[in-house]
Amino acid sequence: MGNHALVYGASGISGWAIVNTILNGYPDKETFTKVSALVNRPLTREMALWPDDPRLQIVSGIDLLKGSQEELEKTIKENVPEVDSVTQVYFYSYKQDDDNVRECKTNEAMLERAVTAIESLSPKLSYVVLPSGTKIYGCQMLDRFPFANDLPLKETLPPIPEPDLSQLFYYNQIDCLKRISKGKKWNWCEVRPDNIIGFVPNNNAYCLAQTLALYLSLYRAVEGEGTKCPFPGTEKSWVNKYNESPQDMVAHFSIFASLHPEKTASQSYNVGGQEDNWKGKWPIICDYFGLKGTGPEGNSPQPGAYIEKHKKEWAELESKHNLKKGSVDSDITHPGFQYYIMTMFDFDRPMSMEASHKVGYTEEMKTPETWKIAFDRMRKAKVIP
Repeated sequence: MGNHALVYGASGISGWAIVNTILNGYPDKETFTKVSALVNRPLTREMALWPDDPRLQIVSGIDLLKGSQEELEKTIKENVPEVDSVTQVYFYSYKQDDDNVRECKTNEAMLERAVTAIESLSPKLSYVVLPSGTKIYGCQMLDRFPFANDLPLKETLPPIPEPDLSQLFYYNQIDCLKRISKGKKWNWCEVRPDNIIGFVPNNNAYCLAQTLALYLSLYRAVEGEGTKCPFPGTEKSWVNKYNESPQDMVAHFSIFASLHPEKTASQSYNVGGQEDNWKGKWPIICDYFGLKGTGPEGNSPQPGAYIEKHKKEWAELESKHNLKKGSVDSDITHPGFQYYIMTMFDFDRPMSMEASHKVGYTEEMKTPETWKIAFDRMRKAKVIP
């Protein structure tokens, strides 16, 4: 009891969910006495839809790459009240860089500096959770996907082959945690979701649910309720199987793992909901918006292009429903991400959940629930009508 969670990158899709989950009493109200949410861009509790809870402190503007290690520690100490009581660190900070070698170095340095700072400031540090994802299995290699004959994907698979291996920062970060935790009192684990379905309070480059929510809200407004809405991928991507990862489930498992170091230390864990395909999901997703989701057609509109074409209609929706501004024309949104997930990732990539079940985590979340929770949160935050 009396844990103090420190979340780096607390406004991202996973970081947000960790904070939200703890404040909503997981695993129970007494487990955590404090949550420090570190964010890059300014964020209010109201914007984040977090409950009003005296355990929460939001700290913005700490740059993990700025200054010396001593200066970073001084900044954290000055800005994070009671940092000397931090017990768990959940690390979701990430810096994108088109130069893969530099991206690997930068993200390893951020992790090492962030964890070393807390280790130095809090004698109580007991656990660090690091996220990765199915890129670690080479999903981004598309037609060169190395484990097509090794399904479902298990954490015991070997690293992906070179040259891709050296271009993926996950490996640098895992090696970093192995190295800096040696002989220390704290433990760590790595959590591997596939595409995470959830809500973010600020725009996020990799939030598929928000892209689809904006698109389908607009599609309904322009084309009318009950209209047929074809799937924007291909016949192949319509039926490939994989496990989506609900943000609450990723948060629950991460917290569970951090509270059971005797079972989870130094391990990697896949985390995902039920195995599914777009054929099963698309009608459910469209139904939320009063649309009839159907299979792919030769000229199915692409969400990004459709939104671009109907910006005037979106502006009308914004003012009619008093929506949050800046969602459709954010400079952060990654227009290619949805195309990757819904079209290019057209091969089976289901994950085995055996390892997480073995340590006692058996929670299930079904597809309809996963998407409904994400869309309901967006409605509440006035991102969609």
